[in-house]
Amino acid sequence: MNFELTKEQQMVREMVKDFAKKEIAPHAEHVDQTGEFPMQTFEKMGELGLMGIPFPEEYGGSGGDTISYALAVEEVGKACGSTGLSYAAAVSLGASPLYYFGTEEQKQTHLTPLASGTALGSFGLTEPNAGSDAGGTQTKAISNGDEYVINGEKCWITNASYARTVIVTAVTGKNKDGKNIISALIVPTDTPGLTITSPYDKMGVRGSNTAEILLEDVRVPAANLLGDPTKGFKQFLYTLDGGRISIAALAVGIAQAALDASLAYAKERKQFGQPISSFQAIQFKLADMAMEIDLARQMVLKAAWLKDHNRPFTKEAAYAKLFASEMATRACNQAIQIHGGSGYMKEYGVERMLRDAKLMEIGEGTSEIQRLVIARQLLK
Repeated sequence: MNFELTKEQQMVREMVKDFAKKEIAPHAEHVDQTGEFPMQTFEKMGELGLMGIPFPEEYGGSGGDTISYALAVEEVGKACGSTGLSYAAAVSLGASPLYYFGTEEQKQTHLTPLASGTALGSFGLTEPNAGSDAGGTQTKAISNGDEYVINGEKCWITNASYARTVIVTAVTGKNKDGKNIISALIVPTDTPGLTITSPYDKMGVRGSNTAEILLEDVRVPAANLLGDPTKGFKQFLYTLDGGRISIAALAVGIAQAALDASLAYAKERKQFGQPISSFQAIQFKLADMAMEIDLARQMVLKAAWLKDHNRPFTKEAAYAKLFASEMATRACNQAIQIHGGSGYMKEYGVERMLRDAKLMEIGEGTSEIQRLVIARQLLK
């Protein structure tokens, strides 16, 4: 067993770490306060090849692996949770389905601009009445000659306002048992009938764009059908498995930022004539944070390794997402406690980290859904 990263993986981590420190972290507070999407940052990330790390060079990618991508997400998330979330969603949800299930023509046309960083993608799965019950999709796509006509509504869609394409899940018919057939379609966001609402005003990850997508008689070519039309449900489950690795990595990054801030503050802040880091009560909090962060990071790397080696990783991705997300909330909460009254103030940043971290327990499958996924894997 070898826990050593390859030279390529180490290079990616160091490159992203340096970029995030110089180009992302200085703007994190502004992004949070204003809710502005950091488009210029994403343009720079595209130039560096970060948007295409896990995709082959023939499609505009960097030819890396899932481990390298997870390391990149962690470093971006450590610098800014908002930027990290939009990065993870753009790659894992907006672009990956095209790579997993797209035809060669679809990859060349739609994946290449996403992997090369000249455009962003999004994933339209969640609906007002289909959250954890993703199979309850009500959006419909009716075959009409050589087109599909789509009607429905998608909510809480990350990067929607800035995406060139959105992968939309929709009911396209019934199977022999009378159950809905859910398919996926590639929908350019400039298609007539597609409307993107104003972004939500969120508690955390405020600079990560999140909006509703309304589809009213949206017509797309039948050639935009993604993958097997009868297996859209399984396709998005596989997509979410991969996405959970990236959300877990993001949670680790946010938690690491909270620990780094806590260590620095504990060494500097003095009470009773000595740094508070000398008190056992503070030391225990720091020790627990560091231990859980490292455990979560190893879970992320294992799930990513399994995916890279084409082995089943559903359970391990759920392990990582569940533990890392709940751990991040605990770590950020402890960071505020270590900072005392200062931790409750916006200028110190740790309160932002807690607000950002909380979403990791909800998006891409709630903690409750992760436990359900794990239990089903154990019992099957």
